Amino acid sequence: MTSDLRAAFPGRPAARPPEAMPSRPARRRGGFGVPLFLAAVSLAFLAPLLLAVYASLRPYEETAEHGYFSWPDRLSLDYYREAYTESGMGTYFTNTLLIAVPAVIVTLFLASFVAFAVSRVRVRGGMVMLMLFTAGNLLPPQVIVVPLYALFLKIPLPWWMSDSMPLYDSFWALILVNVGFQVGFCVFVLANFMRTLPKEILEAAIVDGAGVWTQFWRITLPLCRPALAALATLEFTWIYNDFLWALIFISNPEKLPITSSLNNLRGQFFTDYNLLAAGSVLVALPTVLVFLLLQRHFIAGLTLGSGKG
Repeated sequence: MTSDLRAAFPGRPAARPPEAMPSRPARRRGGFGVPLFLAAVSLAFLAPLLLAVYASLRPYEETAEHGYFSWPDRLSLDYYREAYTESGMGTYFTNTLLIAVPAVIVTLFLASFVAFAVSRVRVRGGMVMLMLFTAGNLLPPQVIVVPLYALFLKIPLPWWMSDSMPLYDSFWALILVNVGFQVGFCVFVLANFMRTLPKEILEAAIVDGAGVWTQFWRITLPLCRPALAALATLEFTWIYNDFLWALIFISNPEKLPITSSLNNLRGQFFTDYNLLAAGSVLVALPTVLVFLLLQRHFIAGLTLGSGKG
């Protein structure tokens, strides 16, 4: 058979038989170095949280006598009940929801509009608009604290909300300032995400007679669900944990967000840090629950486009 091939194709070497082909070496499996390193890094990040949970379950007298790293004599949930009742956390949590939920919804709604315009619709100056929105994230918030404070003192609320009261010391002030500072980041992320969507989908919709609103609302937004879920998780966490804007634009203690409730657990001459740890764990629980609920969409939004194929 080999001689026949050589006679038919002179000058070409005969192919090797299958048994003569060198076998590829088996891929060496990784050792335990990388998993151990990742476990150590994860433990280092979780150590403060675990220490706070451990301290919140122990009486302060026992911690003061034996330290934070001693074996406990007893564990209880008394500090959690005391932290919730003494700090008025229920009222502050309601205030935070009234600020964070509308701010996240409005931010994602406006950002999706702008991202669709600069990425999927041929708008003149779309790239310049995207650069302006992105550049807004580089401005430190502390730079415009004084101008915003003076501006909110002069802008009145609409007549159907109150009678000629300023925007200052209202939930709307915090909603507006959070939307203004967060919409640029969301536009940047959503615009880059929408560019990865197949153009053939919108071209087919245009051929079928779909207008711009139909392309945006019924085609593009459903495909952006992973990115919207990831941004909703991040934005809710950032706005929920905000303390700077509430400290500046809110003067009524009854309107402060939940991050301010921890200050009520500090005494004038003495601070029970175990009680403060219990309050911190309670404050952090909603953001953890939001992440757990949106975890699948959050990871899908972060990892989309990271692999080929």
